[in-house]
Amino acid sequence: MNKTVGIFDSGLGGLTAAAEFEKLFCGKRYIYFGDTARVPYGTKSADTICRYAFQDTRFLVDKGASLIIVACGTVSANAIDELKRHFALPIIGVVDPAAKRAAEVALAGKGRVTVLGTSATVKSGAYERAIHKIDKSIEVRSVACPMFVPLVENGYTKGEAAMLFAKEYLEPTLDFSADAVILGCTHYPHLSGVIGTVLEGSILVNSGKEAALAAAEYITVDETEKGEPDFYVSDAPESFTRLAKVFLGRDGVERAKCVDIESY
Repeated sequence: MNKTVGIFDSGLGGLTAAAEFEKLFCGKRYIYFGDTARVPYGTKSADTICRYAFQDTRFLVDKGASLIIVACGTVSANAIDELKRHFALPIIGVVDPAAKRAAEVALAGKGRVTVLGTSATVKSGAYERAIHKIDKSIEVRSVACPMFVPLVENGYTKGEAAMLFAKEYLEPTLDFSADAVILGCTHYPHLSGVIGTVLEGSILVNSGKEAALAAAEYITVDETEKGEPDFYVSDAPESFTRLAKVFLGRDGVERAKCVDIESY
């Protein structure tokens, strides 16, 4: 039986994981949902995040997904366990795969990891717990970067505005000299240029990429359905489609369809 992969995020950021899926499974179909009407999730309460996550997952399952990649650091940090308890299918988050990769880098260096995330992700402490489950000796410093998501959503991935916020958030961490920096929101890899410039010398861990690699352990190329991806959003499909071409690095992106996510 062919498996269809569903990927969701609060907006555009999850296209990081989608792009990695396309590299791993060239020509294979997936379903993407971006909750563009309610972005960002990172400023919401844990209860609201959990409610949104359930609606997003139910939508993808209704569309035929048999494996879910939660390409959202906030949901992965706050609701992944609840999702796994309630849905009888594989659900891959971004926290554990990224924590594993960062721990490998840290243990080969000074034993230090910086986590960049939304306010909700940092407050949850999920990355610290995941890293310390691997090795308690690793030092972890977490930094909330709430303006990174709206910057990416509005196309400001480089230039003066992006650098201004990157310096504001990251310069106080320079004395920590982390071996690995987890980009703990799938929007953040789109700011890798400015983040890497400020935190020169640290290895950036792309949480979306690590999640896609983890999902690949559950399926093979032969098990995935062939075809073009389907894109769905909860608002502004034209804007999403235009930016999706930029973030996926290719033309031919099918126009996103708008859905009433509150009905799920």
